[in-house]
Amino acid sequence: MKRQPHDFLAMKTVHPITMLTAYTCPVARALERAKIPVILVGDTVGMVEMGFDSTRDVTIAHMEYHVGAVRRGAPNTHIIGDLPYLTDKDPDTALHSAERLISAGADSIKLEGAKTDVIAHLVNSGIPVVGHTGLTPQTAQNFKQVGKVEQEAQQIKRDAHAIQQAGAFMLVLEHIPYSLAADITGHLSIPTIGIGAGPDCDGQVLVINDALGLGDYWPPFSKQYAHASDTLVNVANAFRDEVTQRVFPINIIPLTGTGSR
Repeated sequence: MKRQPHDFLAMKTVHPITMLTAYTCPVARALERAKIPVILVGDTVGMVEMGFDSTRDVTIAHMEYHVGAVRRGAPNTHIIGDLPYLTDKDPDTALHSAERLISAGADSIKLEGAKTDVIAHLVNSGIPVVGHTGLTPQTAQNFKQVGKVEQEAQQIKRDAHAIQQAGAFMLVLEHIPYSLAADITGHLSIPTIGIGAGPDCDGQVLVINDALGLGDYWPPFSKQYAHASDTLVNVANAFRDEVTQRVFPINIIPLTGTGSR
């Protein structure tokens, strides 16, 4: 059964929330089979799948495409759609952008920063919102940990409380000191989802490409549960060898019918 915002609120302090990103239908289908309760279609797709140097190059049309693909793969899973750079610059623009992602298949919307007027407007318009503070890649100058300086830590705390007060039902905390994440988590009534924010958050999220080991490098706070890039190289090498040696497709049994898909 697809979980709703109130289900995640009820999980706080009771059951850790597992979240993974997905950008394609087959990956989403696998995550639903694995009973991952919530999938984030993040604007990280721009960097890990599309080859951009920044998430700032991702458009709302890109996000619609990937949200739709993930929804087709995971019809019974809660899907969060990420609002890309500048599509939440003011309440009306954000609402229009959010409605596009909801129409594409998202159940809720995530946006970066303490844009309290935007969050309140979306929530009042019936759109569930996930907040995001700490390191915010759309506006960050680099990907270093934030919140180590006391003044910065206090601002992140204020932002977290403001995001909750504006009506968000969940909050992503990215790349901040573990102690800061624990403090914020303990003082909020909404669940926190950590990414590089330590074990005391109410849940954890990983970019699926990082978890798969699919790519050339990964953030220091991620974990590789497989090494899919190596597998791809091995498969491509084997296919190349069989083609050049005229082995493929000699041993392939032809399919009957009109096609294989």
